[in-house]
Amino acid sequence: MFDLISYIPFLFLFGLVVMFLGSAVRILPEYERGVLLRLGRLVGVRGPGLFLIIPGVDRLIRVTLRTVAFEVPPQDVITHDNVTVKVSAVIYFRVIEPQKAIIEVEDYLYATSQLSQTTLRSVLGQVDLDELLSNREKINKELQEILDRHTGPWGVKVANVEVKNIDLPQEMQRAIAKQAEAERERRAKVIHAEGELQASEKLAQAAAVLAVEPTALQLRYLQTLTEISSEKNSTILFPVPIDLIKMFLEKSSKA
Repeated sequence: MFDLISYIPFLFLFGLVVMFLGSAVRILPEYERGVLLRLGRLVGVRGPGLFLIIPGVDRLIRVTLRTVAFEVPPQDVITHDNVTVKVSAVIYFRVIEPQKAIIEVEDYLYATSQLSQTTLRSVLGQVDLDELLSNREKINKELQEILDRHTGPWGVKVANVEVKNIDLPQEMQRAIAKQAEAERERRAKVIHAEGELQASEKLAQAAAVLAVEPTALQLRYLQTLTEISSEKNSTILFPVPIDLIKMFLEKSSKA
C-alpha cells in the first residue's frame, strides 16, 4: 500500500522550492526596467526578460520607459499686460535613467506634474496676451527647455510641451472681436484706396492718349453708341459731337 505519510516531508520541501522560485523569478517586458535594491542599497537595473532575485533580501521597483502624456489642469495665469486667463497644457515625457528616477526623487510622476504647473504659470506670466495667442510655438519650446533642464537630474526627459487651451474672459473676447473687425475695415479701406489710385492713373493715361489723337475719341464715342444700341432700348437720345459734322460745315461754308 502506498505510504503517503512518508512523502509529506518531500512534498513540503517541493512546495517550498516552488514558492521560492515563484517569488524569485521576475519577467519584465521590453518597455520596462527594474531597479534592484539589495538590503536597501542600489544594485543596478535589471530587464528586460527573465532574471532572478533573492526573496526577502532584494526589492525590485518597476519603471516604465514609455512616453507618458500628462495633462496639466487649467491654471489661472495673469499675463504681463494684466489679463487673467485659464491655460491648460499637455506634457510628453519619459524615463531615460530608471535608477535616477527612483533614487533622486520620491515620486517622479508627481514631481514632474507639480513642476509643470508652476513653470506654466511662471513663463506665461512674463508674456503679453497677444504674444501668447500668436507665438504659441515659441512658448512651447521655452516651456520644454525649462522643464527638461529641471527634470534631467531625475532621469526624466521632457520631449514636448503643447499649450492646449486658452480661455479668455467674455469682455476680452468682445474686445478682441472688435479689434479684428476694425482691422478688417482698415484693410478694406486701404484696398479701396489703392484701387482708386490705380484707376485714376489709368484714366490719366487714357486722357493723355485721347488728347494726342482726337480720332480715338470719336472711335470711342461710336463704340459707346454700339454698346447702347445692343441693349434693345426703344428710344435712344444721344448728343452729336461737333467734330462729326465739322467737315460738312466746312464744305457748306466753302460752297
